[in-house]
Amino acid sequence: MAQAHFANRRILVTGGAGFIGSHLVEELVKQDARVTVVDNLHSGRMENLSNCRDRIRFLHDDVLSESFVETLTGDDFEMIYHLAGNPYIPPSVERPAFDYEVNLLATFRILECMRRNQLEAALIFVSSGAVYGNPRKMPIHELAPTVPMSPYGVSKLAGERYLDVYCRLYDLRGASARVFSGFGPRQTKQIVYDFLEKLHADPTRLHIYGDGSQTRDFNYVTNMVDALLLVGQKGDLVGEVYNVGSGRESSVRELAAIICSQLGVSPEFAFSGSVRPGDAERWAVNIDKLVERGYEPRVSLEEGIGKTIDWYRTWQAG
Repeated sequence: MAQAHFANRRILVTGGAGFIGSHLVEELVKQDARVTVVDNLHSGRMENLSNCRDRIRFLHDDVLSESFVETLTGDDFEMIYHLAGNPYIPPSVERPAFDYEVNLLATFRILECMRRNQLEAALIFVSSGAVYGNPRKMPIHELAPTVPMSPYGVSKLAGERYLDVYCRLYDLRGASARVFSGFGPRQTKQIVYDFLEKLHADPTRLHIYGDGSQTRDFNYVTNMVDALLLVGQKGDLVGEVYNVGSGRESSVRELAAIICSQLGVSPEFAFSGSVRPGDAERWAVNIDKLVERGYEPRVSLEEGIGKTIDWYRTWQAG
């Protein structure tokens, strides 16, 4: 979909050794982009970049550091994909100050640096569906009310709003991508990995939070990468937001059944009856805004689960 559009372009990816970031970096390298990755390796891993390490410039640094500001201003980047920060809700509930610093403050400092130095790079801010909280109306459209239920959702929403205002007031270029329930190889948290770990330990019984009726838009990671590249390529880049999902609503029970079927196991499902603080009950996502620009999720939920299981088995084998 975005083939060849990034050849020879100078791209900075913060958090590029993380789950989504490393897949994004790989695709950019395939398109012959000139990629600089900045990651403090707090949650990212160098092994995630093993397929392209010799074709990128990697800086072990933190986006809150002064040296990162020098990196940001020292090269003529054409685009910045900002993925660095806390990527999960539970740590934000446990440590809201940490979430504020690594998510909102880091994003603000990037925007301020771009404003002060009149940088021409476009900023693609990777936000989250968590900004919507527990929506009353489905499917969720970009214009739906944003009522976050967690500090994580608040920090992401505030980052979006700062980006929007900076684009309008200071003529910066950028957009926010609200990603929903991504999964795939290299992700070592969240529900798909959690189910695989539990079934690896005990294939006869699977503990599931809630009652299994909670729904999400589970989107395979390469679909998410396609969307991020498309936003950079065809987005208006005036501070707007895009939903990044698959367009398919699936329940947690359905997800568990697909995983069990592909693993060839038939465990008893043990439901907790309660969900974790900050988790929404239902997410069905409208992705028309991206589809109108050419987005098409290429990997289905079932195919993505199969690819993830293949990776998990290899990863477990060491």
